[in-house]
Amino acid sequence: MSREQRQALDKSLRQPRPAKPRSLEEMRADFAAMMAAMSVPGDVRTAPTTLGKRPAVRVEPEQEARPGLILYFHGGSYIMGSPYTAMSLTASLVSRTRVPSLSLDYRLAPEHPFPAALDDALEAYRELLHNGMEASSIVFAGDSAGGGIAVSACLMARAAGLPLPAAVVMFSPGLDRTHSGDSIDSKVGLDPFFTRESFAWTDQLYLAGQDPTHELASPARFADLAGFPPLLLQVGTNELLLDDSTQLADRARAAGVDVILDVTAGVPHVFQAFTGILDEADQALDRAALFIAQHL
Repeated sequence: MSREQRQALDKSLRQPRPAKPRSLEEMRADFAAMMAAMSVPGDVRTAPTTLGKRPAVRVEPEQEARPGLILYFHGGSYIMGSPYTAMSLTASLVSRTRVPSLSLDYRLAPEHPFPAALDDALEAYRELLHNGMEASSIVFAGDSAGGGIAVSACLMARAAGLPLPAAVVMFSPGLDRTHSGDSIDSKVGLDPFFTRESFAWTDQLYLAGQDPTHELASPARFADLAGFPPLLLQVGTNELLLDDSTQLADRARAAGVDVILDVTAGVPHVFQAFTGILDEADQALDRAALFIAQHL
């Protein structure tokens, strides 16, 4: 691990931000620009497609693909992002595993509040199963809000009587809209991205007055995880969302679910996106790829 790399990245993420409030459109554009600067492996190819009546992006290895599929859900606090903003993560997993991916362009809040994104995720999974894919050949993966979608989509699939995927991979997932973990306060100042106030704003847009204690909004606190597939949670110690992962891991263990809680010191939210900048990012993606390969 490189302390110098972590310190340099943290400094760059703390550059002065606009003093005036930004519109949602400006935030979406800024987020897209930031993520477009992330490194994307050159040994994959992409193509637009549709899945579950929503746009999606297929990401395939240039080499012969291995069996299986990674169904990916991008991050962006449920209000921003697209398959293209998560391309560095999706493509890195495809490059490392040679397993193709479908990255879903689910509906965003506030135009489409909770549970629209989750409904889209379930519909996408239904279509894959309807088209003949075995659940045991599908891995759910997602970053930030997308990690929360991956867990909640499993809850919805189970409730619908559908078989669950082979495994779930989550990068810095958002899993608790009540924000009751200690890290929401103990990591203030260490997290270069978030504050309690910023979460309150995005939660208001996403939930639109609905109950944050609903199991689909806060699975780390309220979901019954019995029968879930193996889980991999990767998170950094500098994150306000750290305890979203630790709480879900505790709940999973109590339910008899195989779970790996992979915590990296001194790194920010979704640090896996910073490949080529942080050694820890590449190492974490290597571990995630191994986990996927072991379960497909």
